[in-house]
Amino acid sequence: MRKIAVATGTRADWGLLSPMARALSARADCRVEIIATNMHLDPRYGSTINEIIADGFTAPHRVPLTEPTDTPAGTVRAMARCMEGMTDTLVRISPDLIVILGDRFEMLATATAAMMLRIPIVHIAGGEISEGAVDDSIRHAITKMSSLHLTATEPYRRRVIAMGEDPSKVINTGAIGVYNILHEPLMTREELEKSIGFTLPAGSMLVTYHPATLDDGDTAERCRALLEALDSFPDSHILITYPNNDSRGRVIIDLIEEYGRSNPARVKVIPSLGKLRYLSALRCVDAVVGNSSSGIVEVPSMGIPTVDIGIRQRGRLCSDSVIHCGDSSAEIRHAIARALSPEGQETARTSPNPYARPDTLDIMVKAITTTPVEELRQKKFHDISYD
Repeated sequence: MRKIAVATGTRADWGLLSPMARALSARADCRVEIIATNMHLDPRYGSTINEIIADGFTAPHRVPLTEPTDTPAGTVRAMARCMEGMTDTLVRISPDLIVILGDRFEMLATATAAMMLRIPIVHIAGGEISEGAVDDSIRHAITKMSSLHLTATEPYRRRVIAMGEDPSKVINTGAIGVYNILHEPLMTREELEKSIGFTLPAGSMLVTYHPATLDDGDTAERCRALLEALDSFPDSHILITYPNNDSRGRVIIDLIEEYGRSNPARVKVIPSLGKLRYLSALRCVDAVVGNSSSGIVEVPSMGIPTVDIGIRQRGRLCSDSVIHCGDSSAEIRHAIARALSPEGQETARTSPNPYARPDTLDIMVKAITTTPVEELRQKKFHDISYD
């Protein structure tokens, strides 16, 4: 019996991890322990631990942060609380492996605790680049703490190997989020509209805008520019979700809530759609707008365009359906108009997604369940030969 811990801190990473966690827990040779922290335990962001419970994991371990994360200093203190709580939880459940996805500050705290406890780390989505956020450095740091790497593309696999990781432990699986989109049963338009109390006619947009933590610009001004651009499309219905609880995220929440109150007929603000409603919404809107990684990785597989704003996701491998633009209202407005145009819609329908593989889940489950744990406990630096 292999005991596998799965750490999750946000609605986004659980939406990606849940099918994998279910597949692992269905095996007779695995026992899965879910560790929920950060936004899952915060009512302001929808108390999304309830989604974990609804997925059949009725007793997730809980690691509260107990510190506000609206400032960099607050985030550091929250990381300290997370590391302390994760240490206690990992000592108590004593897993053989822990699975961590991505690049969030709470996952850095989790990885640090696991590394010091000599629990091998399986890292999903290493090797990627997002130059506009501190997440970029966090992701690479987690890579160096991890022993088994499941990357979303072959270029990302090569980048992880270039960081000194053993090529036999770096596997290109494709992106789990793309696999989920193509295999999850989704809600109909009518079911989704009833669930959110909002209609999504032709020309609708889904908007998620996060603070770019390495952007020296004013977050409020950036967000106001986005909202001003959205005003240029008065016939479009706009569904807006909250940002993550990163530093400076609160100001975005305040601005989008006020925007929703000022435009009740055409704007709906929801803290968290959850995995099912989010994926279903992608089938009902004509474009995704903001700076979320989902717009780069998953959305192209739904055949709709993404407007990627600013520097937050700069450096990521992208489909031709992704339209990059600057932070000004005029630039955003121009990009949205292009996305909603017949040409933009046709490009999105016909552009391949570089993150897509048909067998992603099978590859991940096989790697996690069959790689000998003893091979993961002691790492060696792999030097690349340039001869």
